[in-house]
Amino acid sequence: MRLMKNAKRFAGRGFTLIELMIVVAIIGILAAIAVPKFAELIRKSTEGATKGSLGAVRSALSIYYGDMEGQYPADWLAMTANAKYLAGPPQAKAPNYHGGSSNTVYGSATAATDDSGGWSYNNQIGDSNLGTLWVNCTHTDTRGTTWSAY
Repeated sequence: MRLMKNAKRFAGRGFTLIELMIVVAIIGILAAIAVPKFAELIRKSTEGATKGSLGAVRSALSIYYGDMEGQYPADWLAMTANAKYLAGPPQAKAPNYHGGSSNTVYGSATAATDDSGGWSYNNQIGDSNLGTLWVNCTHTDTRGTTWSAY
């Protein structure tokens, strides 16, 4: 009996305009906080994928170096032939600066990094960094480290 009286008493009551406006304002504030965090997470995941690809290619270069008894390839993409070392060239993505690219610039460490995106591979015989692969970007990641420093 008592439940019926309470149900009748609240029947027909709704939310006032001010209550709805407060709820919309709260949702707006939460969205303003969440959207930038979401964008930052996407950027960090893309950076992580690029750093992972860089590590995988460097590992493949080390294996190639061992198999070829101390010689690095003149073109690191040669390691993708028959998918013995790599299935294919991975993309280097530097979020906010360069889109995904698997293009490679060849030369010494200082000459090869020209900030055009993709990869930079040192194939200069006699250079102490022979066989080293970098991300071809002079900008910084989310931690402030220059991409070409990896």
